[in-house]
Amino acid sequence: MNKYLSIFKTSFSQEFAYKLNFVMWRLRNVLQIFVLFFFWSTIFSDPSRMVFGYDRGKILTYVFGVMIVKAVVFSARTVDIAGDIAKGDLANYLLKPISYFKYWLTRDLSSKALNLIFAVGETLILFFILKPPFYLQTNPWLILAFILSLVLAILIFFYFLLLCNMVAFWAPEMGWAVQFLLVIIIGEFLSGSFIPLDIFPLGVQKVFYALPFPYLIFFPLQVYLGKISLAFTLSGLLISIAWVLILGFFANFIWRRGLRRFAAEGR
Repeated sequence: MNKYLSIFKTSFSQEFAYKLNFVMWRLRNVLQIFVLFFFWSTIFSDPSRMVFGYDRGKILTYVFGVMIVKAVVFSARTVDIAGDIAKGDLANYLLKPISYFKYWLTRDLSSKALNLIFAVGETLILFFILKPPFYLQTNPWLILAFILSLVLAILIFFYFLLLCNMVAFWAPEMGWAVQFLLVIIIGEFLSGSFIPLDIFPLGVQKVFYALPFPYLIFFPLQVYLGKISLAFTLSGLLISIAWVLILGFFANFIWRRGLRRFAAEGR
């Protein structure tokens, strides 16, 4: 445990070594919130208006909730694994008495902790500037379910990123491209990062719910807002657990297969 705590502390301090990347990531998220805020504020200019089961308070809470949940779920250092594989640096980790998966999960958690601190600060600043109505969940069971859904979302995204990065075992030059396509383009949209997924037709929603992406952002926020039934909440949590087990199984399976191909040329 002590060695992973040391990894956490070291990784947390290293986050400041890439100040420009971090600032651009945070700026991108803030600009996204601004765009979404004014978009939905225009639609809900009438405070009494209800659209897709949302009132003004809940939809704007969703918008600000995206900033917090995204900081917890989507911020990760695991994106660097493809580079380690392609350059042969993976060999350095295989010689150390640590679990490679736990090492990167620990680094991910340090990144999430830093991003969460900034996301909360940014949310508070924007809240006082924009003064939106805010929906405060008081049901302790829903708050507990929301926290559990976040933990599961972190694990789903972690294993999903691992699988994306392991493409580099077979196509070293494709690791980043796969991440960009599946995470930045497809993942963010299907996770509900831009718009709530329940505005789509029911048949389309069923297709979305068969994928792991809605359980990263959309589902946790639906739980917090109390927009889904207890049965659907429990069902969603069970599906999230299933995705963690499925993705974890395939991540370990492909990892073992990938190591057989890994040659660490030039190391």
